[in-house]
Amino acid sequence: MQQQTTGEFATASPTQPTSAPPASSAPPADSVDGAAAAEHVSRETPTADEADPPLAMEALRAVQILNPSGEITMPRPDHPRVFCVANQKGGVGKTTSTVNLAVALALHGNRVLVVDLDPQGNASTGLNVPHHAGVPDVYDCLIDNVPLAEVAQAVEGIPNLFCVPATIDLAGAEIELVSVVARESRLARAISAHPEKFDYVFIDCPPSLGLLTVNALCAAQEVLIPIQCEYYALEGLNQLINNINLVRQHLNPTLDVSTILLTMYDRRTRLADAVEQDVRNHFGSKVLEAVIPRNVRVSEAPSYGQSVMTYDPGSRGATSYFEAALEIAMRGVNTVGGAA
Repeated sequence: MQQQTTGEFATASPTQPTSAPPASSAPPADSVDGAAAAEHVSRETPTADEADPPLAMEALRAVQILNPSGEITMPRPDHPRVFCVANQKGGVGKTTSTVNLAVALALHGNRVLVVDLDPQGNASTGLNVPHHAGVPDVYDCLIDNVPLAEVAQAVEGIPNLFCVPATIDLAGAEIELVSVVARESRLARAISAHPEKFDYVFIDCPPSLGLLTVNALCAAQEVLIPIQCEYYALEGLNQLINNINLVRQHLNPTLDVSTILLTMYDRRTRLADAVEQDVRNHFGSKVLEAVIPRNVRVSEAPSYGQSVMTYDPGSRGATSYFEAALEIAMRGVNTVGGAA
């Protein structure tokens, strides 16, 4: 349907033909109205540069992310990097980030282990690893001292990626660990005793600060904190940092909050910009430049037992996680090189 300009409607009358108005009559009002309207256009509205890329570009990104030839590699660290992915607030993208970062690194030449320490078992679901009752899981490692190598499963379709699943049995581990000797370091000993050395170990924590999360903090050298770009996500952050500091002082002096990842970023809201600026001002260079946007493909992927990297490798969500994984890999190399 063709649209008429505001000037045409303003100058037309019932007795006069609706011809175009003189050039000098309507433009000033129209230009003012247009400028005012432009100020209220959502910042998420795509421009010519921001519009979805052509199919050829999307296919090129998909090939880069899936890396079927194995030619594209991310730098491998000189020593295993053990990440605790933690945030006491639920729904901020801990599991989603764990799964997608692990897949991205594994697809590009790194050996990666994911330890699902959340009784909900969502990381196991996202990697399509069996975790029903009776499957050997991380509970057996924590309570019965079963070697980690006996419960780790290879992730189908992703070379160099392994997952230690979590079953519903893990829900009772918090209580059972109370009376166990050296209860805070059970997971650390299990990981260090694994015969194979991984480039990356990602420990997906539950949304709490109980003994399971403490075990993860004791086993890790680095903490990765996903932060949702909303105000509530900032409220519990101070308490999380305080608990990390307590673990560093009393249990794990090498622990460091090395990586902050902003998730569910919505450019249409001023709040997202404000939260991003607050986080960057507070944490500085620890915040990754890559930001994970709200993307429906990221949410759809787990229902198919996949990461977004394999479900829709050309999507914005997959591209963002690929960039975040590459940034983490580069930071690890630069840190090691700088320390040397």
